[in-house]
Amino acid sequence: MNKQIILNLPVQDLDKSKAFFSALGFTFNARFSGEHSAFMHIVGDTIQAMLTTEPFFRSLIDKPVAQAKQANEIVICLSCESREEVDTLIARAVAAGGRTPHPPEDHGFMYDQGFEDIDGHLWNLVWVAPEA
Repeated sequence: MNKQIILNLPVQDLDKSKAFFSALGFTFNARFSGEHSAFMHIVGDTIQAMLTTEPFFRSLIDKPVAQAKQANEIVICLSCESREEVDTLIARAVAAGGRTPHPPEDHGFMYDQGFEDIDGHLWNLVWVAPEA
């Protein structure tokens, strides 16, 4: 079995979402992107996301689309290589229009902070000490 994770996330404005995630350093594969979706690489070819316009996302499901700015169904958690990487990505997210829903949590062996993207999806970035 191929070991990949591909998240499908509905977005309000595809171009603005692409600009937001580009500011964080994520890249896009034009081959699998189009007018209604953009295929985003988060971690190489292992973890990706398909950003889709809300009308297109709605065509894939048979129930209402959750409005992430009002209620959350998921928190996407990504591991980072250092505390500095957590802080850098959070700063980029905020500079690109995101927000932080809570201050960083420092447990000594683990450090994390979350951000909300421009569509309200929650992302949590975490660093865990290798010796933990």
